[in-house]
Amino acid sequence: MMTPWFAPILWDGSYNIDILNAQFHQRHVRIGLTVFAIKKYTVFMKTFIETAEKFFMVGYKVNYYVFTDRVKEMPNITLADGRQLVVLEVPSYKRWQEVSMRRMEMIRDNSSKRFINEVDYLVCVDVDIKFTDEVGVEILSDVFGTLHPGYFRAPREHFTYERRKASAAYIPPDEGDFYYAGGYFGGTVEEVYMLTSFCHSEMMTDKGNNIEAIWHDESYLNKYFLYHKPTKVLSPEYLWDDNIEVPEVLKRRRSVIVPKNYNAVRNR
Repeated sequence: MMTPWFAPILWDGSYNIDILNAQFHQRHVRIGLTVFAIKKYTVFMKTFIETAEKFFMVGYKVNYYVFTDRVKEMPNITLADGRQLVVLEVPSYKRWQEVSMRRMEMIRDNSSKRFINEVDYLVCVDVDIKFTDEVGVEILSDVFGTLHPGYFRAPREHFTYERRKASAAYIPPDEGDFYYAGGYFGGTVEEVYMLTSFCHSEMMTDKGNNIEAIWHDESYLNKYFLYHKPTKVLSPEYLWDDNIEVPEVLKRRRSVIVPKNYNAVRNR
């Protein structure tokens, strides 16, 4: 329920959503939700938007920021009042790993040029998820990360951090609090700008040395959160993988990873 640095870990029942809604509505909070629909990942967009309309920040102003190289494949979905789809055309990359790592650069650049003028908070997620239960303002904080569903009960030595000392994403064996998922993080626009700036800069350092971190942008995100502690941590309720046996502690599954054939959607 609480990290060693006194940041709350969000589980069902650990907050009162009515109190939080009263506070956030009073502030007229605007939320940006960023996703990357590159190459064949556009096939996930319809389910993503439809389920987000049903469960994500209902009753709030939301901008869906969709980075894509296939603008014409964006679904035509009627959105609730105060919510809009903003399509941002980006170049395609040959390798999916390159797409994954360029996300930090694109979020960083748009944070300083656009997002800062349009929204108060950013929630950055993978497009191949679907919302299955309520996700509200309880997640919002200066900067938040999400416990990876595959490692939230694992001991530190099992975390798949980058262990090569030559990499800028390196984390020593005796360090590390949690293993965070690369596909679900966020915070204020200013904090997300700092996070993505750090990750992109470290990636470019490694690229110059012909190194690619083991889990790409996720590796750098974990390095960032080690030395810049998140002010809130989301439990695996917020990003679950149905291939994993559901533990007793997991009472709700708020978003789940959509099953897919990776060979069919990557490098196509």
